[in-house]
Amino acid sequence: MNEAETTGKHRVARLSAGQQYLRSHLPMTVVSALIVIAIAFVAWDRWRRGALIFGSAALVAAAFRLCLPTVQVGLLAVRGKPFDVAALAAVGSAIMFLALTLDVS
Repeated sequence: MNEAETTGKHRVARLSAGQQYLRSHLPMTVVSALIVIAIAFVAWDRWRRGALIFGSAALVAAAFRLCLPTVQVGLLAVRGKPFDVAALAAVGSAIMFLALTLDVS
């Protein structure tokens, strides 16, 4: 092999490692961004919207955990896949249900 072929192969390997890093942190970044948006709404006294966004963040986390392999979900993998999906879906659904049904006058 000549030097150009070797350099090209190393460059591909570095891109693959960078893409792997991004793939493994993207789900947690998306969920974290939704949580920050929810906190901002609650801070601006829009608690219902904030709660709906927070509940949707939990449901998005459940969807990521269900659809992606454990290597790609990063910190969203806490226990086994069935437990994580069930717990996140239950918490997200409960938060959204409460946000939609509570009537604060």
